[in-house]
Amino acid sequence: MKSKNFSQLFDQAEQAGLRLAIKGRIAAVLLIATFLAISRPPARAPEFLLAGLFFIALGLIHYAIIGTAKDRRWVKYVFITIDIAVLTAAVALLPADSGVALPDIMVFRFDIFKFYFLILAVAAFSFSPWLVLWTGIVGAIGWLAAFFYIRSGMEQVLDWRDMPRNPTAEQFLEIFFNPAFVATGTRVQEAIIFVVFAALIAIVTQRARQTVRQQLEAERNIASISQLFGRFVPQSIANAMIQQEGTLEPVSREATVLIADVANFTALTENKGARAVVDVFNDYFESASEVISANNGVVTQFIGDAVFATFNVPVEDPYHRQNGVKAAKDLVRLARSGTFGGEHLSVRVGVSTGPVVAGNVGGRGRTTYTVYGEPVNMASRLEELNKSLGTDILISKRTLEGLKTQDFIAVGEVSLQGIKMPQQVYTVTG
Repeated sequence: MKSKNFSQLFDQAEQAGLRLAIKGRIAAVLLIATFLAISRPPARAPEFLLAGLFFIALGLIHYAIIGTAKDRRWVKYVFITIDIAVLTAAVALLPADSGVALPDIMVFRFDIFKFYFLILAVAAFSFSPWLVLWTGIVGAIGWLAAFFYIRSGMEQVLDWRDMPRNPTAEQFLEIFFNPAFVATGTRVQEAIIFVVFAALIAIVTQRARQTVRQQLEAERNIASISQLFGRFVPQSIANAMIQQEGTLEPVSREATVLIADVANFTALTENKGARAVVDVFNDYFESASEVISANNGVVTQFIGDAVFATFNVPVEDPYHRQNGVKAAKDLVRLARSGTFGGEHLSVRVGVSTGPVVAGNVGGRGRTTYTVYGEPVNMASRLEELNKSLGTDILISKRTLEGLKTQDFIAVGEVSLQGIKMPQQVYTVTG
């Protein structure tokens, strides 16, 4: 995943966040406009409703542009700026209360500043720290611009500096409630707090983006290692080893082992030559691996011309017997019906089930996943026995235990090298 892919992901996150924020903004504006229209004098109801509809319309226009060909990085900045500009104009130009001839400066005695925070909340949903910071700066400028615009038109101005050093309650209230009292320091403090609040949100947003980026990079690295490692060992084993930091804990459980060998390998090598044989087996092993994987098995090793596969280790599979038998049939069918590097192949398969021990073995920094147990030896001996019996598949009795099928016939009891007792083995019918 390249860096531009990260940028695309963050762009998509910003777009999704803005869409969500606009929906929330529309709901909030509708709720606030309706509340103001109901709670304020009836004469002002149309004013609040029209203002609400205007803000909703702006949101809908922005929503329609997001993600289209007209969308640009600066578009979200424009709409945030328009929101702040319209709110600032309303603060600066509309009367504090149309029913009472109040001085315009009295608007700052009302709880108007919270509406700027609503716009900041919309920006925060964008997942863009720069947009959040921009909103904080422009919002503070707008708030102070409205204040100083109204203040500049006042004939008399009282401020905190006009308050006596140690005022009495009467002196404090006389100045504080005087219509000429503007509290410039309070307005500046509000603007500073707004910028600081926006900066803190921007920092949190940036940290969140960095965390997401690190997580994406870690997942990319894991995927790359898994993909590379999976070229040399089964992908399921590669994934498990990565999760367990390079090792697979030894396990002991019942498993089904399949060993499939190509007949007449020596003659094929002599006729085709080494390079051509490698191409043939690369083609065959790829197809054989797909067959094994399709049956929930794992190819643990390629040994010469043989495929060594396991079922129920390392990936647990309660149907390992059925899947092992089906994989054997599918491998024989694959060899009969296809060509590999232009060659027809014949495959002999041995399948056995029993307790095994599986895990990583090795030393000096090199390990491999290995399976030990009598089923491994038995599967190998059954595969070899196919040649003398003229069969393609031989299966141990324990593998067929519990399988409800009539597709197998008993070959009889056979003695296998390395196995103490004679074993009852079966082959497929047809």
